[in-house]
Amino acid sequence: MKKEVSLKESLFLLVVLLAIIGACIIGLGISPQIPILISVGIVIVFAKIKGASWDVVHKGIQNGISPGLIPILIFMLIGALISVWIAAGTIPTIMVYGFSILSAKFFLPSVFVICAVVGITVGSSFTTISTVGIAFFGMGQIMGYPPAIVTGAIISGAFLGNNVSPLSDTTNLASAIAEVELFDHIRYILWVVIPAFIISLLFFGVAGSSKVLSTGEEINELVNTLNSGFTVSIVTLIPVLVLFLCAWRRIPAIPTLLLSIAFTIGVLYVYQPHTKFLDISNLMQDGYVSQTGVDSVDKLLSRGGIQSMMWSVSLILLALALGGLLVELKIIKTLISRVTAFVSTKGKLILMTALSSMGINLLLGEQYLSIILPGEAFKSQYDEIHLPRKELSRILANAGAAFNALIPWGVSGVFITGTLGVSTLEYLPFAIFCLASPVINILMGFMNKKVDYRKKAGS
Repeated sequence: MKKEVSLKESLFLLVVLLAIIGACIIGLGISPQIPILISVGIVIVFAKIKGASWDVVHKGIQNGISPGLIPILIFMLIGALISVWIAAGTIPTIMVYGFSILSAKFFLPSVFVICAVVGITVGSSFTTISTVGIAFFGMGQIMGYPPAIVTGAIISGAFLGNNVSPLSDTTNLASAIAEVELFDHIRYILWVVIPAFIISLLFFGVAGSSKVLSTGEEINELVNTLNSGFTVSIVTLIPVLVLFLCAWRRIPAIPTLLLSIAFTIGVLYVYQPHTKFLDISNLMQDGYVSQTGVDSVDKLLSRGGIQSMMWSVSLILLALALGGLLVELKIIKTLISRVTAFVSTKGKLILMTALSSMGINLLLGEQYLSIILPGEAFKSQYDEIHLPRKELSRILANAGAAFNALIPWGVSGVFITGTLGVSTLEYLPFAIFCLASPVINILMGFMNKKVDYRKKAGS
């Protein structure tokens, strides 16, 4: 650019963008795509005023979208997976078995714990939410729980598991950026995860016991509907086993999802051998349409398909394009470089790291950048005041990866809404783990005496 961007200009631009996005989404109830598209246009105009060439503008958009290509492909595969899992009976089987095992009174804390265990095992919050999460979501609605609180329990468990799983990409990224050995990072993050786990478990325990639930007769009627309308068999759980085996072998997400889809189609042909390939293709493209005749079941199990993810894909592409422009124009770098002047103590440094990660989630909507950019920017500050790098990796995971689920235009938030059909603002108050973990981390940073580590180190 011909003219550098000043701090005042960066702040003013970001305030304008957030005001537009917030007013449109929260105030007017407009779909997020439109205000973000408007924001992209404003940033492009700003770039041209500052003398940026069209090559710079295009480079920013391309670089912004590039990190989202793999997640977008994963989204589309998950859409296809959901539809074939329902058609083959995998999700209905999980629901039927779940009704026979889980107590309605302890349903919410059970969902939270099971999703946490699955998240640790497979190392992916997205996979957890889109598989067992969908089954639990349907069960919760049948039991009479509000969709938002069931979604909160699913998300809390899934992101807890994601944050402590050695198979998780964000867990590995946080430890790599901070240059901390992976299992040292996991052991250290448990000091935050365990209190957040207890708080979440207590919340869902109390919330679950205070709800008016459907009667046993209603649940039995719906279980009978599932048994008569779908294939309910332990064989239909083979695709779930494939997911766990792939996670154990540390196979990446894309081949894992493809394998699970392939095995699911195989199971479908076992029980429905006359199914045409055209029907399966349409199923994967447009989703499954339940026709049991029971409205509640049909509404819950008519979902999936690649097309069901296109709303999410369009939003992610626009949000990443906006983020790429803000990075390319050095607006984010300008702000972070000024923030480092206020980090002379442990508490302030952890707070500023957390706020930076949260802010990048809010501005860019990308969980990987919310880990990478603050991690690279503050790494030297942690060394300067002799604060262990484990502190850095821990806050990056809690305020970066987990917090992304709370952003309506964030990659995780968009995925959750597209998969479960509950808006981010609806489930946000109930995503207890995602809310509690960064707060606990920040409070722990201020628990020790406010010592100026620079002075103590003689620097």
